[in-house]
Amino acid sequence: MDRSRILLGIPVFNEEKHLTRVLARVRRHARDILVVDDGSTDRTPALLAEHPVEVIRHRDGRSMREMIRAAAMDEHEWLIVMDCDEQHEPDAIPEFVRAIEQADDGSHPADVISGSRYLVADHRDDAPPPDRRSINAELTAEINLRLGWSLTDSFCGFKAYRIAACRRLRLDVDGYDFPMQFWVQAAAAGLRVREIPVRLIYNDPSRSFGGPLDDPRTRRRIYQATLARELLRCRELLPPTALQGLGISGRRTSRYGTAILTGIVRADSPSES
Repeated sequence: MDRSRILLGIPVFNEEKHLTRVLARVRRHARDILVVDDGSTDRTPALLAEHPVEVIRHRDGRSMREMIRAAAMDEHEWLIVMDCDEQHEPDAIPEFVRAIEQADDGSHPADVISGSRYLVADHRDDAPPPDRRSINAELTAEINLRLGWSLTDSFCGFKAYRIAACRRLRLDVDGYDFPMQFWVQAAAAGLRVREIPVRLIYNDPSRSFGGPLDDPRTRRRIYQATLARELLRCRELLPPTALQGLGISGRRTSRYGTAILTGIVRADSPSES
């Protein structure tokens, strides 16, 4: 496959520990590499200067939008996105390339090729932190129920995106709740999704989300609030099941205790149990 059709995008923030190893491995499999630095304050910027990769720097968390925009401007047809914390294996990139080829030749049509850590068990898999696994399973099940997907891992960031399809999306969420917006908009736009297996790797289970997101209950409420708001925003393009249990008059709230139309997150969400 002509690798010039694919841009490999890597968002980074303070990844001096992993950056050099990851880029060395990525360069074996990708020709065009874009690193979007979300305002690193460690040695990440200096280390990036040592590698033949394109770099965009900013401080307001626009990584995904920047990567899609850059891919479109440079006439790439696909964008593969992976993390830089060594929890996404660069050696899996060829599997995404093969899936892209199959998407393009029609044997496995897809606009989004989504890595899943739970699609196929691997004896090398790490055990995920219990709160992360339970939140992932809960939100994935709800996304499937509301949108008619059959996902096994809605939070994995290792993905390939068809640029022509994703340019139709209006993505403005930049935090860990990005998948909640993405999957709703993907359903509303009629995107075709295929999951492929990737390894489940947790090399630092204690790694912080940052601030209040380290509290699983807060994290869950933020995810649920973003999901509910996006469902309402896209409701005219979604199946009727998408809105079950959601208030749309502005007077009701969802079963999560989220004042959806105002975006206020209340503290009466159910517990993780």
